[in-house]
Amino acid sequence: MKRFVPALRHLALSGLAVMTVSALNPTAFAQQVDDPAFPGGNTSWSNADGRNVFTHYSANMTFEKRLDFKLGEALFQRLWVTAPTRTKTADGLGPLFNSRACNGCHIRNGRGHPVDDNNPEEGATSMLLRLSIPPQTAGQLRDHLDGKIAAIPDPVYGGQFQDFSVAGINAEGRVKVSYENIDVTLSDGDVITLQKPDYQMTDLAYGPLHPDVMVSPRLAPPMIGLGLLEAIPDELLLARADPQDADGDGISGRVNHVWDIAKGQLAIGRFGWKAGMPSLDQQNQNAFQFDVGLSTPLYPAGSGDCTSAQTACLNAPNGNDPEFENLEAHSQVTDLVLYYTRNLAPPVRTNADDADVVAGQKIFDSIGCASCHTPRYQLPERTDMTEQSGQVIWPYSDLLLHDMGEGLADHRPEAQASGREWRTPPLWGLGLAKQIDPRAGFLHDGRARTILEAVLWHGGEAEPARHSVTMLPPSERRKLLAFLKSL
Repeated sequence: MKRFVPALRHLALSGLAVMTVSALNPTAFAQQVDDPAFPGGNTSWSNADGRNVFTHYSANMTFEKRLDFKLGEALFQRLWVTAPTRTKTADGLGPLFNSRACNGCHIRNGRGHPVDDNNPEEGATSMLLRLSIPPQTAGQLRDHLDGKIAAIPDPVYGGQFQDFSVAGINAEGRVKVSYENIDVTLSDGDVITLQKPDYQMTDLAYGPLHPDVMVSPRLAPPMIGLGLLEAIPDELLLARADPQDADGDGISGRVNHVWDIAKGQLAIGRFGWKAGMPSLDQQNQNAFQFDVGLSTPLYPAGSGDCTSAQTACLNAPNGNDPEFENLEAHSQVTDLVLYYTRNLAPPVRTNADDADVVAGQKIFDSIGCASCHTPRYQLPERTDMTEQSGQVIWPYSDLLLHDMGEGLADHRPEAQASGREWRTPPLWGLGLAKQIDPRAGFLHDGRARTILEAVLWHGGEAEPARHSVTMLPPSERRKLLAFLKSL
């Protein structure tokens, strides 16, 4: 244990993660701001452009804490290797996995992209398929109703389909996607072609999937502002919730109550496409376990998502080491990654005052988009989250579950979320997605190639707003999109 942190510090100071005084951001010294051009308040990073726009630390971070941020970044980018190796701090990959590193899915901390059938060797990197089945026993049903189990995994393939594996172990199979075109005609006669995806799991290595398996594709979301979202008090989320639509506005957002492993109790979910994770730490550790196949303090299984039907996988060597809490990604790793992911700064908006952008924001509000995409929060003072403490933020999300209609339904419940419900995704950084990665897709599975396509997929509670968008004059729709691209 004692040699782990010095080794990381040497790695950081050797050039991989060095930070100098010349890189100081002037925003770090600004007084508290309440300005939509600064979506993360004083954490917002100015002068950020190019493909690395989502890689900067909170601008109000003290100089002393920047080394922790860079150490976390080094771990976020680490390529894990198969156990056993002489490098005990970097082994334990798999045996089944979706990516060898966190940034393999979260490319430059931006959003992922759909499966590319023209590049089969890449697999489903930056997106994955969640698997579950209905409760099969009275015990499973009880635990699911009590909230202790968010979803029942497939008995053979587990809770997630992994299309990569270490040597000597068969990957679970391959993911393929095909699309059905759906034309939407706008009021001015323009036709927008949407793509409805159909996912197939082929070359199954361990026999058939359960006949009642439910499958949900999930795209890697952008990483900015996660600590700020975590700092929003529960009471503010509950105040926005209206599960019975008591005010009659057609919007019935509600919280997802999920199991907090660290606390051993139910808590409000706020991370993940269905708000299935209560804390950023649990979200990170869940990804370590299921995406990379690593054991962590909250998920100590060295075999990752292997099931009892996958005996070779269960019996494969792992990297659990008594020197490091008998884990592969032990608490020093997860704590540093937590600090890093908490402090990826939203970039300052450079054209928030543009006339079309300002007009587009008014349209956004007038047609009801802000009913779910809550623009602004005042965060409380917090001694445990210094950078996030007291900030005024503009994420454009209520973090609540909403029925988004049949078109976006995955028909896979998660905790208290139904198969038609999705958490409102934050919109900050939306217009920078293609700048970071031209392949980036929108919505939970990347089916939307443009922001307008994403809007046109909205249904359910968002159907009236979607209809309003289709009926806008072209000049007004252009202003609305200018606003969304400015975020």
